[in-house]
Amino acid sequence: MILLNYLRHPLLLVIFSTIFALSTASCAEKKELNAKEQQNLQTFINDLEAFTIAYSNIKKLYVEEVDNKKLFTNAIKGMVSGLDPHSVYLEPKEQKNLLESTSGKFGGLGIVISKKNDAIQVISPIDDTPAYKAGMQAGDMIIKIGNKPVRGMTLEDGVNLMRGKPGTDIKITVVRKNKKPFMVKITREIITIVSVRGYLLDDGIGYVRVSSFQKPTSNLLQKTIKRLMKENDGHLESLILDLRNNPGGILNAAIDISDLFLDDAGTIVYIKSRIKSNNTRFNATSGDMLLGSPIVVLINEGSASASEIVAGALQDHKRAIIMGNTSFGKGSVQTILGLKDGYGLKVTTARYYTPNDRSIQAKGIEPDIKLKNISLENERKDEVTNTKESDLEGHLDIEDPSKLSSKEVLIAQEKKKTKENKKILERLEKDYFVHEARNLLKALAVLKK
Repeated sequence: MILLNYLRHPLLLVIFSTIFALSTASCAEKKELNAKEQQNLQTFINDLEAFTIAYSNIKKLYVEEVDNKKLFTNAIKGMVSGLDPHSVYLEPKEQKNLLESTSGKFGGLGIVISKKNDAIQVISPIDDTPAYKAGMQAGDMIIKIGNKPVRGMTLEDGVNLMRGKPGTDIKITVVRKNKKPFMVKITREIITIVSVRGYLLDDGIGYVRVSSFQKPTSNLLQKTIKRLMKENDGHLESLILDLRNNPGGILNAAIDISDLFLDDAGTIVYIKSRIKSNNTRFNATSGDMLLGSPIVVLINEGSASASEIVAGALQDHKRAIIMGNTSFGKGSVQTILGLKDGYGLKVTTARYYTPNDRSIQAKGIEPDIKLKNISLENERKDEVTNTKESDLEGHLDIEDPSKLSSKEVLIAQEKKKTKENKKILERLEKDYFVHEARNLLKALAVLKK
């Protein structure tokens, strides 16, 4: 009687069938199973029974009725999250967002935003995107997306409204300082997330900041370095590769970026899995795009995963000098699996080792030269980091882009970008890590002569 009541629940029917099948199998193969295998099988059956009892009591006794889907999803989430901090069971929306972030591309407008009071603030438009071409500027406050007011809206809701199918239009209502609200019509395009930014410093030294590792990152880095070379008459004397506070990303991007600077066929990284057949060694190919020019890689405690693969490979091959602080120490590899109905599973499947067979897990990359987090001058933080466009000498007149031609908008944007780049270079002058890297590279240049 009790058994029949249990079997009214589909999940319990499945679990009972599993236990019955395993029990039958264990009887038929009892002679072939050694004592340890029998013990493991019995433990498995006992665990399934404990799950069944807990499930049944929740269904009967919980203060509110709970559907099977929620209970089963939560059970899987608990099972996965208990493995390690990096494994997770993903619901369809989370799986979609994760895949989108690793691809580095999405259909949208091309602006970096944050929530501020009752509006959405534009942190910056991404170069050559629809938002940039439409005249959106840092500091703009978005108060309406389409016909929907932003007030009371979460940042995620705002992002979802602005993203969409490439080629479709959206109207954004914007408030700009000292101007009446105006509306901008923007056509969505495929946006490549800008994970690389580069600037030419004095003495032919290139500075490149990589903020994350996504599918387009290696190509973006190549284009950035080539642009810096062109600005410096076709070559770079040396390079500062800034990986500070870079949380990592996809493995292939780290391998491709390491390969850009290695001219031998040695190991970049070695992946060790519990399944020996999955162990993989990734090797470099010939061709160093900097032709041996000195490199300094900047890292800190926020540099993790893929950042540590790049730093470790260049350090072991003695291709770069690592400066800064000990990195985070995430030496594991996660695999993203697509499951039924859009669900996903991100699970740790391997550990990685540097070319010299060093494990980074919980240890991190030790820099060749350690630096302290100190400031080059005593000044208020907001004087450097919170400078406003209107504070700059000869700042651009604030215009309503809807009243300008496309050509006039682009000219205004280019002028603004030039001033912003100048401001960034001034900040780099006051960055202690960059200052020390430049001094080292200058010294190496003198010794080379």
